[in-house]
Amino acid sequence: MNSDVTYHNVHNKFKLNGFHLNREDLCTFAYSFIKEGEDFEKPVGDFLLDWFDDRSYLEINTSGSTGTPKLIRVDKQAMVSSALATGDFFDLQPGDRVLHCLPAKYVAGKMMFIRGFILGLEIDFVAPSSNPLERIDHDYDFAALVPMQAQYSLNKLHHIKKIIIGGAKITKPLEEKLLKVKSEIYETYGMTETITHIAAKRIGEEAFTVFPNVMLSQDDNNCLLIKAPSISNGIIETNDIVEMVSENEFIWLGRYDNVVNSGGIKLIPEQIEEKLATRIPRRYFVIGQPDPVLGEKLVLIVEGEPITIEDSVFEVLDKYEKPKEIHFVKHFEETATGKIVRKETLSKFMY
Repeated sequence: MNSDVTYHNVHNKFKLNGFHLNREDLCTFAYSFIKEGEDFEKPVGDFLLDWFDDRSYLEINTSGSTGTPKLIRVDKQAMVSSALATGDFFDLQPGDRVLHCLPAKYVAGKMMFIRGFILGLEIDFVAPSSNPLERIDHDYDFAALVPMQAQYSLNKLHHIKKIIIGGAKITKPLEEKLLKVKSEIYETYGMTETITHIAAKRIGEEAFTVFPNVMLSQDDNNCLLIKAPSISNGIIETNDIVEMVSENEFIWLGRYDNVVNSGGIKLIPEQIEEKLATRIPRRYFVIGQPDPVLGEKLVLIVEGEPITIEDSVFEVLDKYEKPKEIHFVKHFEETATGKIVRKETLSKFMY
């Protein structure tokens, strides 16, 4: 990585929507976005003014997928390091054409612009939507999507050479469809605190491979600990339960805050949901509810009007993994990236 690259730089090959723009041009664009832009463009204007101000950090909203959304400070030079790491890992070259269709309010959307500034990418920025490829009429070298966008864009994904998908887990049914697409498609792992992704895996593979200069370990609960000196001074603690395959590879199993302790048996909901993949024709999740005998009982929550779910659906599960009850909720609560917020869904939408 080039240590001479700083957050003051804008690569001379950078383009935004077909225009070569330097630092001064971008600040001018920022004011026009804020004053006259569409709703999705106003946060871009705010971001550009923040990026090119005198401060060495940005204040960024977390998505709220694992708790209350909060504002955190992120070092700008660390974001440059993240952009360089992405460029190295995915072999992005100056002049590559990139589709940007993520909200600029969150770190993933900001990082797409920063990659453009630092790596010299030609970015086409379009309104974030569930089907952002609907009106594209040419090919791209790279794009970042959330799973919902990939789902609604399946017939157009072949127009993009390399695709990264993050923000929420890729479901088994979606993965099976993505395997039929000719593009290079990766699922990424990361969070706001790691300045988006620090690991990735090709669709169909089981283990994530961590980026260079990132070191992994686990705590007593088998949760992932991340040391990335170019991004953060300390160790980044996660609630992600993982199985270490090697010093730089891991398999994601689930979140520690979702674990259900039922009669002394610890159940990982995400592992149970993986076994049920394709067997329930709706969105669903399993979660623990208080139980006077077991402490917690496992229940299945299914989105939409009640339907009949045959007992044979659960034959793929171990004895302790079978839900004690099935409930239907009208709509799942979710984050901006399409991640289901389990506890809020349970409390707000029970029939």
